[in-house]
Amino acid sequence: QMQLVESGGGLVQAGGSLRLSCTASGRTLRTYNMAWVRQAAGKERNSVATINWSGTSTYYVDSVKGRFTISRDNTKNTVYLQMNSLKPADTAVYYCAAGSLYAPGQYSYWGQGTQVTVTS
Repeated sequence: QMQLVESGGGLVQAGGSLRLSCTASGRTLRTYNMAWVRQAAGKERNSVATINWSGTSTYYVDSVKGRFTISRDNTKNTVYLQMNSLKPADTAVYYCAAGSLYAPGQYSYWGQGTQVTVTS
């Protein structure tokens, strides 16, 4: 079983930056694709960024392209989300998720989430 723990959320003014971390325990992340997913209050969860198991392929939703960067350090069993030029619309609970490289697009493990609040 894998446990994922997010950290790095908080309160920031518009235009500011935060870096989220997601550290896994129980299993190595080396064979898992990873995603950052966010859920704003009263809205559905939406994928923000994904990175494949080797770190060679990434995806970003249009609204964060050029502002967010997903990365991973498999030696530290950790995935990151660098968020720059934050906007109030980025306010949400951010979750990391892990899915086997043999099941692309399917995420079996989820963290508990970290709150990001961006004030105008």
